[in-house]
Amino acid sequence: MTQLITRHMTIEDIFTQFPQKGQKLAQEMTNFGLHCIGCSASTEETLEEGMYSHGMNDEAIEALLKKLNSVLAEETDLSTISLTPKAAKKFKQILDDEEKTGWALRFGEKSAGCKGLEYFLDFSNKVEENDVVFESEGIQIHVNKKSLDRLLGSVIDYIDGLKGAGFKISNPNVKSSCGCGSSHNY
Repeated sequence: MTQLITRHMTIEDIFTQFPQKGQKLAQEMTNFGLHCIGCSASTEETLEEGMYSHGMNDEAIEALLKKLNSVLAEETDLSTISLTPKAAKKFKQILDDEEKTGWALRFGEKSAGCKGLEYFLDFSNKVEENDVVFESEGIQIHVNKKSLDRLLGSVIDYIDGLKGAGFKISNPNVKSSCGCGSSHNY
């Protein structure tokens, strides 16, 4: 695997050069303890400097670089919308808890936040007239045709960690997101 992200790149450079993978890259950095998204230091500080300032060593830097470059190497299927196995398992558990076993997942966007749009996930018990239906991990995903061009290629994951738990969307079409990560734009 060719290394595309290096320790001498600034956080800003990483997101500028790889906007289509920005959400997944940001999640990996956060998982490693870097919360640089939206931080003014991230525009000037290299990845290496940022990790050193957070008390991390060369081994941790190399581990993060390996993870970030593996994200860049991941293939993105731009013809579908999918769930990770972990997200599917969690969604099925929620359906059982809500006594909605067999229902589908409704995925879309609404106006909100400082960047203009935010995702929503909801239950769906029937296909609407303007829906496109995807199947992933045994779950139907209902998406309104108006949002389809922006949402194709999205992967819905479930993250459970010390900094919180919830469904996280990786969308290769997003060009910018707010510092808090709740809204995005194209």
